[in-house]
Amino acid sequence: MSTPIKVAVVYYSSTGTIAEVGKQIARYAEKAGAEVRLLKAAELAPQSAIDSNDAWAANAAATADIPVAAPDDVEWADAVIFGTPTRFGNVASQLKQFIDTLGGLWAQGKLADKVYSGFTSSATAHGGQESTLLALYNSFHHFGGLVVAPGYTDPAKFADGNPYGTSHVDAQGNNPVDQTTREAARVQAERIVRITTALKAGLAAA
Repeated sequence: MSTPIKVAVVYYSSTGTIAEVGKQIARYAEKAGAEVRLLKAAELAPQSAIDSNDAWAANAAATADIPVAAPDDVEWADAVIFGTPTRFGNVASQLKQFIDTLGGLWAQGKLADKVYSGFTSSATAHGGQESTLLALYNSFHHFGGLVVAPGYTDPAKFADGNPYGTSHVDAQGNNPVDQTTREAARVQAERIVRITTALKAGLAAA
């Protein structure tokens, strides 16, 4: 390809775990040759709730310079990787609200034929990680998108144990993002770039 593929990493993070995983995925996608936009979903919680949790307030301050995602970012991208913490085994409302703003693009067919994938975290082992990613992926099927999960395509994936996407157990902030999760992020990012590059080349040649 004469021009790099475009990857949008769109996440919601309250206390910072998903923000860190998102940064890792964006970094590895860029290293693999993609043009990358790292973006966050708009916060819906009141400032009083954020201020009541030190980790939440610290993450809000630390990520203040990361742009808020807009539908135009999804239209721009060849591949979109969404990140969300688990919320009762489901997608966080902040990210779901952003996905719900994509209806106009969906109606125009502009979400179809892109690559999509996801990443997540939970406080406890298992903790709804797989159900969260599967719930997220339901939207991609409606988009007419192509879901590219990491699968067990690299030995590193047997360490984190989640074929659906990168995931991390943060134990209420006591387990920072570690090498196992970083390696899982690398596998996912590199696979997204490789598959998207091949898909874009194939569609251009068709």
